[in-house]
Amino acid sequence: MILRELFIFIAAFAAFASVVAAYLVAFHGAASLKEVLSTAFAAVIGLYVGRYLQTRLTNG
Repeated sequence: MILRELFIFIAAFAAFASVVAAYLVAFHGAASLKEVLSTAFAAVIGLYVGRYLQTRLTNG
């Protein structure tokens, strides 16, 4: 279970980081590491909050 959650965390973080970096380069011409990592981290936190709420609401 923990290994699965770790894999989801790493995969989601990598996916969000690559999308944010691509967006920043495409539309702003540059991407700083701080912006990419902080935005990806916030997106992963939002993902986990959504997963938590989904399980809490379906279980009542």
